[in-house]
Amino acid sequence: MASIEVTEKNFNDIADKGIVLLDFWAEWCGPCKMFGPIFEKASDKHEDITFGKIDTDAEQALAQGFDISSIPTLMAIRDGIVVYAQPGAIPAPALEDLISQVRALDMDSIRAELNEELKSAEQN
Repeated sequence: MASIEVTEKNFNDIADKGIVLLDFWAEWCGPCKMFGPIFEKASDKHEDITFGKIDTDAEQALAQGFDISSIPTLMAIRDGIVVYAQPGAIPAPALEDLISQVRALDMDSIRAELNEELKSAEQN
């Protein structure tokens, strides 16, 4: 499955669906152009994952909402929870490793941890 264009209008429909990888990029960005084909190849290989590209020039509100200050930035969302966000182009083996790690996450444990953090913050 090829990557899809993610916009402010379709973001919420996309972000809640299983594993989502987002590539924040811009046309003028050299490292983005180098990472783009790696991201596309992975999207063809992992058809059960949604791969989305966010053009930071066209979708400034999304970029600002996620505090994107450097591109490319790769973000992984699983079950609606951001589990990874890191700037910089990564090689194909590192992307495959990241995908494996995101697949292996214990989301029940992560949700429990987030709930505890929310409770703690509410008490303070």
